[in-house]
Formats: sequence, structure tokens, C-alpha cells
Amino acid sequence: MRPGAVAATWSRLGSAYGCRWLGAFGALAVTVGGYTAGTLPAREPWGVWVPRESAAAPAGALLAYLGLTLLVVAWWRYGALLARGVRDARERVLSTLAWWTAPLVLAPPLYSADVYSYIAQGGMVLEGYDVYGAGPSVLGPGDLGADAAASVGGHWTDTPAPYGPVFLVLAQAVVKLTGGEIVPAVIGMRLIALGALLLVVRAVRGLGGDSGALWLAALNPLFLIHVVGGTHNDGLMAGLMLGGVLLAVRGRWVLGCVLVGLAMMIKSPAAVALLFIGVTIARREGGGRGVAKGLVLPGLVAGAVAVGATVAAGTGFGWLRTQSVAGAIHTALSLTSDVGLGLGLLLADDPDPVKGVVQKLGLLAAVAVVLTLAWRAWRGRIDPVLGLGLSLVALVALSPMVQPWYLLWGVCVVAATPAWRGRAGQVLAVLSAALVYETAPSGATPWYGFVAAGVVLGVGLLWVRRSPWARPATDAEPVAGGHLERTRL
Repeated sequence: MRPGAVAATWSRLGSAYGCRWLGAFGALAVTVGGYTAGTLPAREPWGVWVPRESAAAPAGALLAYLGLTLLVVAWWRYGALLARGVRDARERVLSTLAWWTAPLVLAPPLYSADVYSYIAQGGMVLEGYDVYGAGPSVLGPGDLGADAAASVGGHWTDTPAPYGPVFLVLAQAVVKLTGGEIVPAVIGMRLIALGALLLVVRAVRGLGGDSGALWLAALNPLFLIHVVGGTHNDGLMAGLMLGGVLLAVRGRWVLGCVLVGLAMMIKSPAAVALLFIGVTIARREGGGRGVAKGLVLPGLVAGAVAVGATVAAGTGFGWLRTQSVAGAIHTALSLTSDVGLGLGLLLADDPDPVKGVVQKLGLLAAVAVVLTLAWRAWRGRIDPVLGLGLSLVALVALSPMVQPWYLLWGVCVVAATPAWRGRAGQVLAVLSAALVYETAPSGATPWYGFVAAGVVLGVGLLWVRRSPWARPATDAEPVAGGHLERTRL
């Protein structure tokens, strides 16, 4: 191939159009690889998602990792084009999102077995079991959701649900409509995840986020892989929470707090948004009356929603006692758990008490960070929406249990502010790109996943230190032939 043809090919791949194709091809490779290396169910009577011969699984995993890398590269390049003001990238970000999402819709569960827990817990509600008192293992062979329960991973088999009643109602509806059959039930949960994606897009745009904001929040491979591919309910929590913040910023704080209350009944960390909605109210109202109103009323509204949703769902208030069950399971991404375990092994015969103390100190530190950011927001030194996003990032960093997709809690919020172009946005983008490698398509966390994540993190942080994200829009140059555009690297 002539040098000129090679240069033209690279130019097309580096354009917004090329990124669209490259990312879609990567997502397709992840999906195809998932059919042999994904988080396949233990029992699946349809014969669609069943384990293949032993040689196929490593090949599928390799294909999925290569596809993931193509998706990450396409995403990173697309972000550079947006930061530099390339028109085609800016105007077609939603179509790019559709291209990258579509291949994942019919994929088997990827990177996590949590969707089986969701389905099993929906079956438990329908069968009359207490989801807050027992785990999916209580389902018998003839019960709805029994096949999903057999596929639940590790510790979660006997772990009560840490989710709120609103999510359990949704899971119950999916199981009821699908009869608990694995394939349609997973697709049903994925449709909920796609709805969450739409909520995030709508809220980010409503909060004034531009195409770059959507790049960080919705095009993010961490979101696509773990919310769409893995169907994690964190996306729904983030979408409802952001919708509530949007309404509060527009002055409709009561309805906003209702949405945040619903988000809390998916996963409880959404409650942090109430503090920053209160800050928004206090700043708008002014004086002592405004502060009192901001401190009290959001919590009352969201609390009423929580009580009403719990009573309406009929699942009971057991979710109040299961919020800490996840912390009993050690995850390597939790700094406080790792430090606590290390100190415990050094200082005591039984490391668990020391580990528990360090975990609690980490949560206290997170509360201190959240309160400090809220104070700064009230004083007008930081935007309340940005304060909320940074608070959620701090909460994740200091939590006793951390999964890669938890970072999305804060990323989706920070993305809705101009900070996506700044150092905070850069660092969150690097963390997102690194964390997608930590988990294998099968849901396992192999050593090479941590190595790959470490390499991406190191290279990315070096880039953050040396290179500014945004470049002048004049760097963009039209390319003959229409919709392709090229920018300098």
C-alpha cells in the first residue's frame, strides 16, 4: 500500500466517522466474544447462552478484550475531537451512541453475574420469600427465577438484597412477564438499563451538558459495558438522581426530590443528592429561612417517597438493615478494605475487627468530604452539581466495597458540568478507561485485568499531567469528501 493511501486510511479512522465505525466494531466484538466467554448461566433451557467447548472460551475472551480496546480507543479519540470542536463529532454524538450501544443489546450477560441476582430476587418476591432475609438460594427447582438463582455468583447466593423496593418491583415485573426464563428475563432487564441510559442523556443535556458531557457520561465504555452489557441498576439510580437534580435546578425541587427518593429506592447512595438540592434551595431562598428549608424539606419529601414506595411494593422495610451487607464481601478496589485487611493481618490474629474499624473511618472521611463540598457549594465557591459529583466520587473511593461501575455515580454528574473539559474530567476519563479492564467478560477479576488497568491508568495519568485536554476549535480542518474531519494529535 502506498504511503499516501496509508495516511488517508489513518486519517479516516481518526475522524468522527471512523470512530463511529471503530467503536461499533469493538462493541460487536465484545458481544460475539461474550457468547463463549461471557457470564453464561448455569442452566438455560433455550440453548442460546450455553458454555461451549473449552477452546472457544479463551478465544472469545481474547476477542472481547480486543473489542473492548477498540471501543476505548474510539471513545478516547472521539473525546479529543469533541474537545477540539470538530463539527461532525459534536452534531452526531447521539447517533454514535446508538451505533456503539446496538451490538450490546442482544449480548449475553457480560462482566458480571448480578443480573441473575436481580431476576432471582424478582422471583423471590413473586414466590413470597423475604428478599431482605434470605438470598436466591432459597428458590426451589419449580420456583420462578430458579434458573437465575442457580447462576448467581459466589457470596451473593446467600446474600439478602441490598436494593430498594422500587427496583425489586421492576425485577418482579420482568420475571412475571417472562416467566423467569433466562434469555427473555435478561433482555427485559437490559431494556430497563437502556431506559436508564436515556434518562442520563436527557438529564445531562437538560443540565446544560454539551456533546462532550454526553461523551463522558453516556458514550463512556464503563457505562456501555457495565450498565448496558452487565445491566447494572447503578445506571437507573444515576438517571433518576440526575433527573431530580435537573428539576431542582429549574426550581421544581419538590418533584426533583420525588425522583431522588425513587433513585434511593433503587440504591441508597442517591441520598447524597438531597444535600446538594438543599444547598440549591438555601442559595435561592437566602437567609436563615432558606437554610432551614434546604436542610429539612428535601429529606422529608424523599423520606415520604421511600415510605410510600415500600408500603406500595409490599416488600417490607428490610432494606434498612441490608445496606451494609455488601461491605462484608471484600473487593480489591476498596482502599479502606485493603488497608484494613493489611493492618489486621499485621496487628491481630483476627483481621476482621481492625478491617471494620478502618472501613468505618473511611466512611467518616467520606462524610467529611461531602460536608466540606456542600459547605463550599453553599458559599458559592463551587457549583452544587459539581459538588454532588465529586462527593459521589469520594464516597466510592472510601467505601468498604467498590466495584468498577460505582465510579459512574460521580462521573455522570461531573459530566453534566463544564468540569468535563478540566482536570477532574480528564482524571475521571482515565479512571473509566482503566477500570473497564479490571473485570473479565466472565465476571472474574483475573490478575492480568489488574495489570492492564494499571498500565492504562499509568499512561493516562501521565497524559493528564503533560497534555491539556481542550484545544482551539480552529485545529479542526475539513477533509475533502464531506462529513469527515481531521484534527492534529
